[in-house]
Amino acid sequence: MLENENFSEITTAGKRLHMQGDCENCFGLCCVALPYAASTDFANHKDAGQPCSNLQTDFRCGVHTQLRQIGFRGCTVYDCFGAGQKVSQSTFGGQDWRKAPDTAKIMFEVFPLMRQLHELLWYLTEALTLQPASQIHDEVRAALAETERLTNLEPELLRDLDIAAHRAAVNALLLRASELVREAALRELEIPKGRRKTYGRGADLIGAKLKGADLRACNLRGSYLIAADLRDADLRKADLIGADFRDTDLRGADLSDSLFLTQFQVNAAKGDMHTKLPSYLTRPAHFSRE
Repeated sequence: MLENENFSEITTAGKRLHMQGDCENCFGLCCVALPYAASTDFANHKDAGQPCSNLQTDFRCGVHTQLRQIGFRGCTVYDCFGAGQKVSQSTFGGQDWRKAPDTAKIMFEVFPLMRQLHELLWYLTEALTLQPASQIHDEVRAALAETERLTNLEPELLRDLDIAAHRAAVNALLLRASELVREAALRELEIPKGRRKTYGRGADLIGAKLKGADLRACNLRGSYLIAADLRDADLRKADLIGADFRDTDLRGADLSDSLFLTQFQVNAAKGDMHTKLPSYLTRPAHFSRE
């Protein structure tokens, strides 16, 4: 059994590597395809399809080491889940938009769709590691295989894909996995339901004072935790899919065993060296400074 578990961990780690951004093998797609507006996250405005003024001819960022200091914090938060190199090297066979300008428009249209698919791959891969959800693992594997198939479509087919319908189907499956895991965790914790705080999907917790809160196995899917105080909070087995962690204070918080947490969310938050993260996520550099 232990040998099989180790194999599963190795396989999962390998899959996650393909769902992490590899800027060296991308044509700067997040710096061109995506729009942004002047705000606390971006120093100026940029339209979709317009190259960022900091993008160099080799597709590297000219101000990469200074992004937060000069007002481009949003760039340090963003994570493409590996969609950039997939579109660049697979979908378009390594042909960049500068050398083949006729491909630029559809490449920029396909990139955000590929990112959505890769985000779903991230969640589905995690769902397969959740033992309490083993009864639906066959369905999860089927959804994972279908999502992977969609990532390999030709550009025109990708562009016309009904991504919303596919996301809805996958989300229903992920919700079932979450419910199974959280129900099992609640049984183990033996905490009466009446003594636990409950939050609905998309809960407005902006600026909430939740320091030291016991949020184990809570449903925080899609919740707005912008600038919330979660210092020393316990979020193990909490479903965090889609939760907005912009400027959330996670100093000392325990997210080591939370569900569906992404690098994108962690990058947007504030934390320190005492913030506990899942082993497959990287502690942002600004955690040690803020």
